[in-house]
Amino acid sequence: MPKKLAVAVIHGMGSQGVDRPDNSSEISFSKELYKRVRRKLNPTEFDENIAWREIFWADILQSQQQLYYDNIKRQVRSHKLRNFVLANLGDAAGYRKTNDANDQVYVRVHDRVSQTISELEDDVQDDSLLVVVAHSLGGHVMSNNIYDMSKNIDDGLTDFKKLRTLAAFVTFGCNIPVFTFAYPQNQVFPITFPGTNIPEAKRRSPWWHNYYDKDDVLGYPLGRLSDGYAALYDRNELRDYPINSGGMFTPGIRCRTMGIGKTQILLNLSRGCLSNFID
Repeated sequence: MPKKLAVAVIHGMGSQGVDRPDNSSEISFSKELYKRVRRKLNPTEFDENIAWREIFWADILQSQQQLYYDNIKRQVRSHKLRNFVLANLGDAAGYRKTNDANDQVYVRVHDRVSQTISELEDDVQDDSLLVVVAHSLGGHVMSNNIYDMSKNIDDGLTDFKKLRTLAAFVTFGCNIPVFTFAYPQNQVFPITFPGTNIPEAKRRSPWWHNYYDKDDVLGYPLGRLSDGYAALYDRNELRDYPINSGGMFTPGIRCRTMGIGKTQILLNLSRGCLSNFID
């Protein structure tokens, strides 16, 4: 039976510790988040109304990172910080839009996004809304994807595939600011609300919920990033929520598998972003 709401969850930078699942409906890196949100919402209501799929892209860069490490591991000391740098900074450096025909990482990552969104469309009713949950670099990926889709003129794509029914964007440990410093602040612009085909009665403000830990060196508030982001914040379209998820480095490591116990996020997802859209 088609569901009422679609949820797409995308991971951030770093190894996910597992091979890519055969099917995007197989819960892997978001397992703990999935279980806790399902329990908070009500398992029966969740199962009847929500389609949940993962956007898994770590394997695109992980094989090259591992190959390099295997080649040098006898020359360097192995420790967690080195692995963290190779896997996390390697992802951040490798994911970029380029015209180089030999560098298709950006295209391949966004193909994974489109594939999962397409599969979610098959899971839900025709008028269903979409919620995107993104961790770390996944927030940057989805922000780019939302922008790219807003410029897509392919008439063969449905409104759902173009993200015009995206009702809520939830980011945590978001590092979008790190990728903006090449531009003056007055040239840094946020995405605009993508859900242009959502009836006014079903729209909610804010539609972008950003969670950050004050001690997380890889996650940041967005409201003061630029005048454009400040305007989004002032219109109550974007909100930053400080949370406590551990020490200086643990947020980026612990959240990698989305095994998080952040009450604010769970309550927002279960009682707010999700339950509001399945009435």
